[in-house]
Amino acid sequence: MHWFARLLLFFLLILCPIIILAQNEKKDTVVQERRALLASLAGGMVNLTDNIATIVRHTGRKIRNEVKDFNAIDTNYISPNKYNLAFMLEHSTWYEHYRLGNNNRNHPKRLSFSPTLGTKLGVYFGWRWIFLGYTFDIEDLFGDNKDKPKKKEMSLNIYSSKFGVDLYYRKTGSDFKLRSYEGFDLNDPSLKDIHFDGLQSSIRGLNAYWIFNHRKFSYPAVYSQSTNQRRSAGSFMAGFSYSQHRISFDYEKLPPAILDRLSPSMQFSHIKYSDYSLGFGYGYNWVFAKNWVSNLSLLPGIGYKKSKIDDNDFKNESWIKDINFDLITRAGIVYNNSKYFVGASLVLHTYDYRKPSLSVTNSFGTLRIYAGFNFWRRKPSKP
Repeated sequence: MHWFARLLLFFLLILCPIIILAQNEKKDTVVQERRALLASLAGGMVNLTDNIATIVRHTGRKIRNEVKDFNAIDTNYISPNKYNLAFMLEHSTWYEHYRLGNNNRNHPKRLSFSPTLGTKLGVYFGWRWIFLGYTFDIEDLFGDNKDKPKKKEMSLNIYSSKFGVDLYYRKTGSDFKLRSYEGFDLNDPSLKDIHFDGLQSSIRGLNAYWIFNHRKFSYPAVYSQSTNQRRSAGSFMAGFSYSQHRISFDYEKLPPAILDRLSPSMQFSHIKYSDYSLGFGYGYNWVFAKNWVSNLSLLPGIGYKKSKIDDNDFKNESWIKDINFDLITRAGIVYNNSKYFVGASLVLHTYDYRKPSLSVTNSFGTLRIYAGFNFWRRKPSKP
């Protein structure tokens, strides 16, 4: 058996190095495979990063080109703004008017309300064609109106050469007056211009409009001072508007002589309606002197109104009865030498709400007088 043990030992001495060498070769193969896998993953990440960077650059160029296209102008008619930012102070006066009627052809009755003209101060800050501002009532600072419901107005305006968007919120106070009445068989002058705190309203919404002749006609030149109109031009416009209206009416606070003759259809507490309107109109910029331009534009629209009166829907009525007419009127005049500007503008909205037994005409507008300046001059654009 000694010879068998010696033979076994001989084979072990020969096989051990071979086994160890094979294991080392296997380990080297695994390491190489892992290194190759890591290298492949690293290469893939590099390629992915390069692809993402390419997409981002391409998207950025496309967005810049789209923005340039939105603001493309004919420099023979319009000169572009040379600054990035603008600061403006304004003095504004509110106008509001509500007319309520019973729509009775045989015995029509009308009541008209409007508040005392409100005076407000506003601070606005603009970045190119975006303008954001906040206004506050002067009487809130110096008057004794702490117990009265506050008037509020906020707006965001976005203007470019091709289109514009106005976002707004407006809430009235309680300083309405009964301005006139019709159909009540009364002739009492003391009933006119009397204080009436039974009416409050709020409105929020947006106006969006498209300028067809945007290369020659500039809305921003008058209403955001972000360009300069150098030659007179006009344009047709198309628009869409959406607004929500809430009207609270405490008719029991009317004078007894009118309350006794008030039609049942006018004895409501709340009206809530949403207005969807499509419009088509025309605007014109008149350059009557160097750095001076004035504008007048009318945008009539056909509006569909979905409404509730005292939380009651009108589901049994034909939808055609909910079609009414709206109107947006704009007028303005401005002096702008590119650095400094001063001007005035009027924006007037008229909404007509009609049901078989009730009609409400709501008009509100703002007259603004403003002055401001542009700063942070733009770098010359690359070709």
